[in-house]
Amino acid sequence: MKTLFYFLFFASLLACSKETQPLKTEATRGFVLNDTMKQRIQLDTARLENIRYVVNLNGKIIADESNLIEVFPFVGGNVLRVNAELGDYVQKGQVLAVVRSGEAADFEKQLVQTKSDLLVAQKNLRVQQDLFESRLTSEKEVTTAQGEVHKAKADLARINELMNIYGINTQTEYIIKAPLSGFIIEKHINKDMTLRSDKADNIFAIAQINEVWVTANVYESEISKISLGMPTTIQVLSYPDKKFVGTVDKIFNVLDPISKTMRIRIKLQNPDYLLKPEMVATVKIMATRKEQGIAIPSSAVVFDKSRQFVMVYQNDKNIMTREVETGTNADGFTYLQNGLQTGEVVISKNALFVYEALNEK
Repeated sequence: MKTLFYFLFFASLLACSKETQPLKTEATRGFVLNDTMKQRIQLDTARLENIRYVVNLNGKIIADESNLIEVFPFVGGNVLRVNAELGDYVQKGQVLAVVRSGEAADFEKQLVQTKSDLLVAQKNLRVQQDLFESRLTSEKEVTTAQGEVHKAKADLARINELMNIYGINTQTEYIIKAPLSGFIIEKHINKDMTLRSDKADNIFAIAQINEVWVTANVYESEISKISLGMPTTIQVLSYPDKKFVGTVDKIFNVLDPISKTMRIRIKLQNPDYLLKPEMVATVKIMATRKEQGIAIPSSAVVFDKSRQFVMVYQNDKNIMTREVETGTNADGFTYLQNGLQTGEVVISKNALFVYEALNEK
């Protein structure tokens, strides 16, 4: 019976010792990094640098307002044809739509009347010149007649210019043309609809999107972290694996009274037209503090039992597990508050495999 008691006592001690066995924080004798594992790992050196951090914002893609023109109707009438659709690329001067207009007919009437007035004024000038040569009238009458001709010519030029600006032809049609080359990003006109001359809304919006803007809203608590020229990374749902790089180029120093946010703008080159206006964007702004910290790749940190470790490499036979205290993370790097010194080498790829092999129980 006494023998059985001692056996159970020592067995419980052994079991307790096994459960509380500490991590192997020193180089383990007998462990050697074999060739297969060496090919699968990567080494990085801990370095001291200014601590970076990331500000995450929500934004959207919009057209560059300096290369966007809205088209409004100058006259009312019935829409005969619409030659462009939403999303089409159009050239400057291309006909977008044709409208038959009663107001256009008034311009035609004015054109005919002005031409008639010019003919009458020119005929009267010739008569006055003949009378003056015959000494039957004064020079003043000739000068007055010349003034009437100049006035009629000016009126005719004005009417022609207005008809050219408004795109009105002699068939009383109002021709709407593209004011610049670009994509149609808004369209509010259809065949057979009636346009009112006092319509306040645009019928087309045309934009060049080879360069686009990203606007994002910054909350009050993060305004102090944002400044001009900060590098940014933008991602959109359509291309989750692609990153678009830009910089903060404008800060609108006014808070929205409802959302209590401040708007910022980032310009992006868009030569392949991948980014479309109104796309939702995720904006990451990279910022740097004045404080410094020990930086290592985030992949070097191993989490186990609510603690954080790195695998410190000295040589293939000397690898140790080191507990560390981490701070902020940014752009694939983790900044340590404690546990590692500048210049020490850590395993940054497949560190978990080495950790498990080194700390098998």
